Amino acid sequence: QVQFVASGGGLVQSGGSLRLSCVGSGVTLGDYAVAWFRQAPGKEREGVSCSSASDGSTDSADSVKGRFTIFRDNAKRTVYLQMNNLKPEDTAIYYCAANLMRRRCVWPPTAYEYDYWGQGTQVTVSS
Repeated sequence: QVQFVASGGGLVQSGGSLRLSCVGSGVTLGDYAVAWFRQAPGKEREGVSCSSASDGSTDSADSVKGRFTIFRDNAKRTVYLQMNNLKPEDTAIYYCAANLMRRRCVWPPTAYEYDYWGQGTQVTVSS
């Protein structure tokens, strides 16, 4: 059974940092494209960052470039999202997801392309 468990969210002041983790089980995470998405109240789910298994390349939304970094530890079956210099507009529920049909991340990632999802973790940034 494939399962992802996300953690690391919380309440942080503007300018602060958080590291989100997503642990996969039942799947070799290092073989597939993985992504972080987020959804703010009243807004559509959007891709934040993605990581390709094929060449290790990553891509991110313009709104988070230079602040967020996606990286993996395949031995731990974990994908991370390091978030620095957080802003109130980053407030959302963050989800990790894997595309088990693809090794390469295609930007922008669309939710329907991703098969397996973590449960989401709330990030709240106060001003």
